Amino acid sequence: MRSGWLRGLTWILFLACALTAAGVAQQPQNLPDAPQPQKTVPPAEPPESSSRDEAPAPAVQPRVDESPQPDSTTPSASPTKGAPTSPPTSVRNPDTPDQKQLYTYSSNVSFVEIPVTVKDSSGRMVPGLLPKEFGVYENGVRQKLAYFTSDPLPLSAAVLIDVSMSDTELRKVQSGLEALQGAFSQYDEVAVYTYGNSVTRESSFSTAGERLAAALNHVIETKHGERGGVPVSGGPFEGGPTVNGRPFDPSVPQVPIVPHDRRVLNDAVLEAALDLSKVEPARRRVIMIIGDGREDGSRASYADVLKVLLTNKIIVYPIGVGSAAIPVYRKLEQINVPGTGNANILPKYANATGGEVFSEFGRQAIENAYSDLTFVARNQYTLGYYTQATLADNYRDIEVRVARPGLNVTAKHGYYPLPPVRH
Repeated sequence: MRSGWLRGLTWILFLACALTAAGVAQQPQNLPDAPQPQKTVPPAEPPESSSRDEAPAPAVQPRVDESPQPDSTTPSASPTKGAPTSPPTSVRNPDTPDQKQLYTYSSNVSFVEIPVTVKDSSGRMVPGLLPKEFGVYENGVRQKLAYFTSDPLPLSAAVLIDVSMSDTELRKVQSGLEALQGAFSQYDEVAVYTYGNSVTRESSFSTAGERLAAALNHVIETKHGERGGVPVSGGPFEGGPTVNGRPFDPSVPQVPIVPHDRRVLNDAVLEAALDLSKVEPARRRVIMIIGDGREDGSRASYADVLKVLLTNKIIVYPIGVGSAAIPVYRKLEQINVPGTGNANILPKYANATGGEVFSEFGRQAIENAYSDLTFVARNQYTLGYYTQATLADNYRDIEVRVARPGLNVTAKHGYYPLPPVRH
């Protein structure tokens, strides 16, 4: 019995050892299967795809590189190549235009704007021209157009009225000044100046409304021109010292002092040009001169005033009245008689700045000239190009050509570029 019990116990111990050995043998087989759950980790790619939308994406890469498992580094290599490419593209897009603007608007390049009027042989403006039909030449070299528009522009107009012309001509002008207000639109701004012996700003720049009407009415009611006849001398100080109505020293010849009226046209244009230089550059800057164009006694010279006009893109449109409206007299007055002041210089201002002279004699013709002038100034072609900036003293010639025969092209003859910007 005992031998049978011992034999049975031996078999139980043998089976227990066999089972234990079998369990130990199964543990190494489970170790290779342990990485299998880690192979299911790479499918968790949503964090990698979302890292392209989020900035901290590169922070995940060191963790992947430090992993000792080759299977996990391989799928993470493609996102690391994609991650850096997406942030630079998102950063490059906003930065690229800024860099281009820095080079486009650098200090060694300046933009030249040219208003151009094109009319046919009958004097009507020609619409519908294309950019390819224009040719712009600076100092004989053709320029590449960078800007073109035929859209109408609002006006900033300085109206200069000569109050030193004859009283008859001034009254003719005054009677038609109400029509001048109707020539401007609600988008235009106008300032009024009068000149004779001095320059007076009647109103500052404002919309064509009540302020303009008040300024024009003030000119109508208070300004008087020269009356006909020989200048008369008189007054207690014009005949020298006297005693009881007789000359103090009879041996000294008494020379009467005749007053001399001046025509400070250059000074008036200069003051208006300086005021216009402060208005918005997107507006068409215009000076309208109503007078006979005579200049006498200005402190500013024509050359100095012209430089200010061309530098600030200002166009002069004169309305010649009186002697400036008579064709034959306009030819004769080109001769400057000493002691009488300069002859009509209105055509010089108009030709140099790209304007046009409206010579009108009658009242109705003067009133029509107001609307014709503003229509031409508002509906010009506007061309533009970039050029190398130099000192403002270097005058440059400009010529504008149109590839259609039989047309009259009007533009400024040249310009003074602004000096380079210093940083």
